[in-house]
Amino acid sequence: MIRLIFLTDFTEAYARYLLRGILKYSKGRDPWVVCRMPPSYKQHNGIAGVVDWAKKWEADAIIAQFDVDDDVSAFSENGIIALAQDYKSRFPGIPNITSDYRLAGRMAADFFIRKGYRSFAFFGYKDVVWSTEREEGFYEYIQAQGLGKNFYEYNNEQIENLWYYDSVPLISWLRALPSTTALLACDDNQAIKITEVCRTIGIKIPEEIAVLGVDNDTVVCNLSDPPLSSLQMNVEMGGYDAAALIEKMLKDKEMVPPDIFIKPLNIVNRISTDIYSTDDPYILTAIKFIHQNIVEKISVNDIVKQVPLSRRLLETRFKKVTGQSIYQYILNLKMEQFAQLLLISNESISEIASSVGFLDYKNLARQFRILKKCSPSEYRLRNKIK
Repeated sequence: MIRLIFLTDFTEAYARYLLRGILKYSKGRDPWVVCRMPPSYKQHNGIAGVVDWAKKWEADAIIAQFDVDDDVSAFSENGIIALAQDYKSRFPGIPNITSDYRLAGRMAADFFIRKGYRSFAFFGYKDVVWSTEREEGFYEYIQAQGLGKNFYEYNNEQIENLWYYDSVPLISWLRALPSTTALLACDDNQAIKITEVCRTIGIKIPEEIAVLGVDNDTVVCNLSDPPLSSLQMNVEMGGYDAAALIEKMLKDKEMVPPDIFIKPLNIVNRISTDIYSTDDPYILTAIKFIHQNIVEKISVNDIVKQVPLSRRLLETRFKKVTGQSIYQYILNLKMEQFAQLLLISNESISEIASSVGFLDYKNLARQFRILKKCSPSEYRLRNKIK
């Protein structure tokens, strides 16, 4: 039996996804027992109190949100494996459950630039590694496209004040942004603060500010008004890999353990970014119709019926705004839907393809390889936990 202490904030979807990955790893193996310890325990008893509890409980390992001044050497001195879940910074001396946060920022920037945005903003925490590096990746990509002068940042919040924020300076900052700005928040919780404040002061989302979060906490994202788009991280796979690492470390006491890197997967597009930066009302109507009916079998002719334009004129204006033909836009949107289902559904690839309207699997596989640089089966194998 492997006894694991998981010391983290379970109000966060990130922690729950990690736990789901750990539990999936444990199936069919020696039993795992997980003690879910809230952060308040460490706050009240200190790291020494956590170590003392771990010894009494006979823990084999702990995954925790450690602070840099926590003396984690006491765990190894008592034969307990310690892994750090990124909190404020990566922890020296022990494996970290971390990510290429700059890559996530670059993905968000590319997403917005392809939507036609030329003004960008970032809302994050102060002195927190995953917020800082997501902003750096976001800005670096924007700067590389020659748009660095149109970047605005607000990172005055302390992560300890997770649910509290001073709305007065935030309101002033939001009101000063250009009228069509693409905003990346460091996570879904910060993004929700933006949607709340914008709704209060009458800033329209996504018409005036498009808002994107990170982590794809589906409950939080769908409670948002409007529903929040978010960059999905493969956190479950991270939990699975962390559990596998713990088991290896228990068997090989001399191994030098690597960090666990969680991959950013894709952007789940909801209403908060469901728009292009354009003043063309007909193109906005066409795009809105596509997103509202993407689960149906829709054609270019269906889109033409929604606006008082000829097919040729609509296609010309659509490509000018989006950089894609209407057909390609629909295809790419369906392809992203297909890619998401590959990771969350247990159905066969052909069944998933059929459910989103792809009947020609050979053509689908060819188009998917162009978009994702691998086949559907390879994509599923790389990113879906066992």
